[in-house]
Amino acid sequence: MSEIKKAAKALKEAKYLLITAGAGMGVDSGLPDFRGNEGFWKAYPIAKKLGLNFQALANPRWFDINPRLAWAFYGHRLNMYRNTEPHEGFRILLNLPHSKFVFTSNVDGHFQKAGFSEMKIVEIHGSIHYLQCSEPCSESIWENEETIEVDEEKFEALNFPLCKNCKAIARPNILMFSDLRFVEKRVNLQLARFEYWLSQIDDRLVIIEIGAGKAVPSVRMMSERIKRNFDAVLIRINPFEAEGADIQIKKGALEALKEISKLM
Repeated sequence: MSEIKKAAKALKEAKYLLITAGAGMGVDSGLPDFRGNEGFWKAYPIAKKLGLNFQALANPRWFDINPRLAWAFYGHRLNMYRNTEPHEGFRILLNLPHSKFVFTSNVDGHFQKAGFSEMKIVEIHGSIHYLQCSEPCSESIWENEETIEVDEEKFEALNFPLCKNCKAIARPNILMFSDLRFVEKRVNLQLARFEYWLSQIDDRLVIIEIGAGKAVPSVRMMSERIKRNFDAVLIRINPFEAEGADIQIKKGALEALKEISKLM
């Protein structure tokens, strides 16, 4: 039996579905996955010129030492995520008949944009659509309604938001590298809802993991933990790193989901 057929069969037999997703989920929508330095520099050639890789640029210190650079990076991403429509694979997952929850390391908000309930999503690295103080002066998190203009030639933000409480520079409520200032309040609420959902599971659970790599393994580790704890079937969709699952599908997100849906 092909891996696609096995995946469709496992989904048909399950009542509950955990969708876990990394950056590879957004590639078919046209989003970069920042895979390795070359992938990142292809999306941000100016970063190559500055000698900065993703880990170096996705660091909270830039909000202190060069907020125009920090907000050029996050402002560009904010605009890109807002202007990009989630691909058809999101709708395929949304329409599956299971009780479902999403656990993702993506900060783009595309599961919500595709129609998934805000109450059934964990964004473990936060979301670009929320802001916090860069200090931070408090635990406040608020919706990001800012419009950031970016001079792409100079790679500088022409404007950036300030904390609504203390007027220091605001930053996205995203967990960055070497980040001791991330306000975890929103993620902790999401995790509490996730734990409650898990506590209600009384039948077959399937995990479908999409585009989650080994470089930052938060999503893979969660998939594997839940698989062990619930004796669940783990379907791993990843064109490069599909190994280690019950069902290994070495394809991109959209192609795999379309093929599975045809058999459902």
